[in-house]
Amino acid sequence: MSQQNDAVPDAIPEAPPQKNIWFVMFGLMITMMLAMLDNLIVGTAMPTIVGELGGLDHLSWVVTAYTLAIAVSTPLWGKFGDMYGRKGIFMSSIVLFLIGSVLSGMAQDMGQLIAFRAVQGLGGGGLIVGVMAIIGDLVPPRERGKYQGMMAAVMGIATIGGPLVGGTITDHLGWRWAFYINLPLGVVALFVISSVLHLPKKRIKAKIDYLGAGLLSVGLTALVLVTSWGGTEYDWASVQIIGLAITGVVALAAFIWAETRAAEPIIPLRIFKNGNFSLMNVVGFIVGFVMFGGTTFLPLYQQSVQGANATNSGLLLLPMMLPVMIVSLFVGRVITSTGKYKVFPIIGGALMVLGMYLLSTMGTGTTRLTSGIFMAILGAGMGFLMQTTMLVGQNSLEMRDMGSGSSTITLTRTIGGSFGVALMGSIFSSQVADTLKERSPEAAAKLSGNAQLPPEAIAGLPGQIKDAYFHAVSAGTHHVFLWGAGVALLAFLATWFVKEVPLKGAAPKKKGDGDDAPQAAVEGEAVKA
Repeated sequence: MSQQNDAVPDAIPEAPPQKNIWFVMFGLMITMMLAMLDNLIVGTAMPTIVGELGGLDHLSWVVTAYTLAIAVSTPLWGKFGDMYGRKGIFMSSIVLFLIGSVLSGMAQDMGQLIAFRAVQGLGGGGLIVGVMAIIGDLVPPRERGKYQGMMAAVMGIATIGGPLVGGTITDHLGWRWAFYINLPLGVVALFVISSVLHLPKKRIKAKIDYLGAGLLSVGLTALVLVTSWGGTEYDWASVQIIGLAITGVVALAAFIWAETRAAEPIIPLRIFKNGNFSLMNVVGFIVGFVMFGGTTFLPLYQQSVQGANATNSGLLLLPMMLPVMIVSLFVGRVITSTGKYKVFPIIGGALMVLGMYLLSTMGTGTTRLTSGIFMAILGAGMGFLMQTTMLVGQNSLEMRDMGSGSSTITLTRTIGGSFGVALMGSIFSSQVADTLKERSPEAAAKLSGNAQLPPEAIAGLPGQIKDAYFHAVSAGTHHVFLWGAGVALLAFLATWFVKEVPLKGAAPKKKGDGDDAPQAAVEGEAVKA
């Protein structure tokens, strides 16, 4: 990979005045909370939704439609922000997300809910990338770490609290409020952003890359459907899955060709000439792979083997998510203070490998304390990596590519998570089935096709079958986390090739050095977008 463009000469934002940046950050944090909470709250409400609307056979599409829409729209929101101004595009994505939320809450059948969730996802694609790109516009990389660390903390809080909030809302207000709850949060975010966020107006006179947008949409849709349907709706070797995989690869290859000829490409290929940026996309993909795979199968192990209560399932991840929040905040502060960052991805990669390996050693007799320690190690590793990948990636970009680059990093992490859940799920189901056959043919026959049982169903199993199932789940999670450790090792190796290019921007001023921070794009001469 070429390193010649690692230091990009480009105008960078000065550090914003403290009195204003915290108001902006408040609005951005609410928006990030919207993006992270939605799926977690809705997931908790799904049994109640199916009970009222029916359509159990189409249940997976409630999630798939939302995920597909996010994947397809994320690069577009980033590029439109680069072309037409960040503030207006960001607020448009919030409005579209809220419209989708209202319509989803009003759905009268499963078909309507799926369609409205797709609308919600189209808006959701602009939320996270908008937050990160706005931070990139407002704050120089030297100052950016602490703010992005705060966003990581918000993500952790949402992961822990989402299922709890979703269960409480569904039980006391009804499932429709799982969508309506987005309205007050979204309105507050819109008010704050419209009032205090000031960015220079911009408009690039170029045709929208419709061909590239279409090809990228087809490619991403096909690949997300492969990961969503493979091993569940269709066999991995089925005509449908193979056909989707070929379609996805061909469409993405055609997309790359189209981008070399577009006047204003959706994802400018020039950004990948930067070695650090390309490496951060690789690392981000793997972080998504490991994080989403871990958060999917850890609660399953805890509920099935350790007998944890599924009611507050978000709390089961507390030993992992708490270190994510603490370490992210710590790393952000240290990077802001010292300007050094290369050591953090390396430490994070090592801890992620170690954490996944230790989790693979868990068996039927592993205590909750032991598994909690293993989870904390994994969480610390992700805390060192999550926002550092965005920070280093953005430091490698020109300001004109901030939206496209931020959306690309966000997209690779999302796609990594989709692949992680799909591939780990296939490994898990296969290993559970094989272990059941080895330990108890009776259990294999009785539990055929049921690799994931709810706790109440497990409690009703005969002793011998229950014991066989516990060992099968342990074997499944062993292989899942062992494979995860192997994938995480690739990220660890990649981090050693990161070049520590000085972060753009001056070191933050200390108290007594004069005024707070110098004026920036958020006020003064900046024009309201």
